[in-house]
Amino acid sequence: MTLEQIRKLLAEGEGLTVEFKECVNELSNSVFETVCAFSNRYGGYMLLGVKNDGEVIGVNPSAVQEMKKNFANTLNNPQRFAPTLFLTFEEIDIAGKIVIFAYIPVSSQIQSFGGRIYDRNEDGDFDITRSTQLIANLSVRKSTQFTERRVFPYAREEHLKLDELIPIIKRKAGNRRTGHPWGDMAAIEIMKSAGLYEEDIVTGVKGFNLAAILLFGRDEIIQQAAPGYVTDCLRRIDNVDRYDDRERVESNLIESFDTLMNFIRKHTLDRFFLIDSLNVSVRDHIAKELVSNILVHREFSSPFPARIVVEKDRLVAENWNRPLRPGRIDPANFEPYPKNPILARFFVQIGYADTLGSGLRNLCKYTKMYSGVEPELIEGDVFKTIIPIGAHVAENRVVNLVNEPISYGNGTVNDDDGTVNDNDGIVNDSDGTVTSLKILSAIRDNPAVTIEQIAELCGISKRTIAREIKKLREQGKIRRIGSDKTGHWEIQKP
Repeated sequence: MTLEQIRKLLAEGEGLTVEFKECVNELSNSVFETVCAFSNRYGGYMLLGVKNDGEVIGVNPSAVQEMKKNFANTLNNPQRFAPTLFLTFEEIDIAGKIVIFAYIPVSSQIQSFGGRIYDRNEDGDFDITRSTQLIANLSVRKSTQFTERRVFPYAREEHLKLDELIPIIKRKAGNRRTGHPWGDMAAIEIMKSAGLYEEDIVTGVKGFNLAAILLFGRDEIIQQAAPGYVTDCLRRIDNVDRYDDRERVESNLIESFDTLMNFIRKHTLDRFFLIDSLNVSVRDHIAKELVSNILVHREFSSPFPARIVVEKDRLVAENWNRPLRPGRIDPANFEPYPKNPILARFFVQIGYADTLGSGLRNLCKYTKMYSGVEPELIEGDVFKTIIPIGAHVAENRVVNLVNEPISYGNGTVNDDDGTVNDNDGIVNDSDGTVTSLKILSAIRDNPAVTIEQIAELCGISKRTIAREIKKLREQGKIRRIGSDKTGHWEIQKP
């Protein structure tokens, strides 16, 4: 959200999708009531540090971090907010005063806070918990708008890969956020917390919904629930009339994510950039945004197959869509709208996607780094994403964003198909340089991260991680604060 857009919201004042809260030193319950109401209606924008009349008073700078923490913890607590949400605050400086901004997307399910259901009307939040008619109207509106909510009453746990995938989900959620509540939950509790098992209060039908089947289902069950579901991956460089390589992906979304990422890695060159002294794979960031978008923000009721095509100078992704604003998307004036909020929230929880709206910004930022050109996003019945990867991007190197590009050793390129001949497209780091940078990146993202979690993130043995951490401590680059069990890491400034 830009400063200009914030000023526009302030000038227009509160309304159906805009709410101001003073909240100078702490969050009030009314903040969460508004989040609940926005989620149940059309979504909306919330500004903290602003009076009802639009006067900016600012949030106490010393209270900002605690307010952010409280916000995230409450929305991720299934005893207070159900289903749980993953939203973040953004700080905006207006004439030296801090305003905290949050965009709340519409939810495909009925949200509740503290066991109460709130809806939005004009510029107010209303408790409709005791009105069965209003709740029924809310349920009908949501169930007809989002196909991911279709309940399959005869789908059972044996139709899903819970035993295989739940442990993976717990690890990924824990890597994303230390102490994630899913870590102590049984499989069915996670499914309910994530909105994947629900009861239709109008019909009384309850069970796993389409989102649950798409995320965890066995292949044959997915084809029964969504017959048109498939993602077609093509490499079309030498044989442009047909293809050089092809992979049809029909597995659940969790497994599909890794398959699609690996296909893009296989057929594109990696580029590493030094950002804040950390080595970042820009290609992987682009692939992550592209893959998460094509898997989550598509209309699964259509037989139109989703497609990722690797061409000589670009990546093209297409998927069937429910267009909200047809035409080319302008990142500067883009307002995010979740096509499948349950799936989107789940991908955020496990680190497969970023919060709603940030994905487009990341895609534009990293594509510009990678190829010097911004991506094209065209919304219509078919949503099309075009990522330029010009022929001039034909070498594997690290780029320093401050100085001139610098070459990086040992990464080799296969002249036959143009793919990188190293582990998952990552240059060989026999001297430990890249491994150390990965460790620093993991610590920066989560200071309480454990050696086991870093090993999982990097795909490297715990022994190697422990050895590199010892080197980093001896070099004075990191230090341990507190005990091994309850402490955290701190990156030392050079």
